[in-house]
Amino acid sequence: MSKAKLLVVEDDPNLGDILKEYLEMKGYEPTLCRDGEEGWNKFKKDKYDLCLLDIMMPKKDGFTLAKEIKKVQEDLPILFLTAKNQKDDIIEGLKIGADDYLTKPFSMEELLLRVNAILRRTQKSNEVSQLKVYEFGGFKLHYDEQILEGPEGKHKLTSKENELLRLLAAEMNKLVNRSHALKQIWGDDSYFNARSMDVYLSKIRKLLKDDPTVQIITVHGEGFKLIVSDN
Repeated sequence: MSKAKLLVVEDDPNLGDILKEYLEMKGYEPTLCRDGEEGWNKFKKDKYDLCLLDIMMPKKDGFTLAKEIKKVQEDLPILFLTAKNQKDDIIEGLKIGADDYLTKPFSMEELLLRVNAILRRTQKSNEVSQLKVYEFGGFKLHYDEQILEGPEGKHKLTSKENELLRLLAAEMNKLVNRSHALKQIWGDDSYFNARSMDVYLSKIRKLLKDDPTVQIITVHGEGFKLIVSDN
């Protein structure tokens, strides 16, 4: 079983080092960042199972960082570390979608209990929500195998085609935000990546042409939808 990857963003160098060393000792794989900007850059480059974010930080505070992370990966759990036991901070964190918070000073044992509880909860949720087969119209997307099965047979997908089609199928008949798709699959929404995604969308449209009830429509300035009609 692979180690859970934790993004730890803490500007206090002593506490940061202690957190990293302790979490490594307990079998996790933590990445330590010293400010919110560094934390955002690390988040964009890798995949994490949980974020531990200090609130008061230079360059980018924990709340701002959490909002940016949630825009890209809404289901990524966040645990806030705060020096202030203020009700406003707690409420603000919960509004953003924090899973838990710890007020400094805290014991490492308490931190471990919270981390373990969040990961157990989210991993169970992921097992339920992560479908292996998505059905739409006359098609079946076998996500784990990267295969699209349709009226004309089976087609092996590239990893990008597979991820993009899954994102569309999971939100069938709903708008998929263009920037969200780019950040989730390509890592950022640069011009180059946007052009790349357009190429993959064109390829997927060709694969879906065998069923006239299924189409991908573009909503200009916003994103696109996988539309499945009744006839």
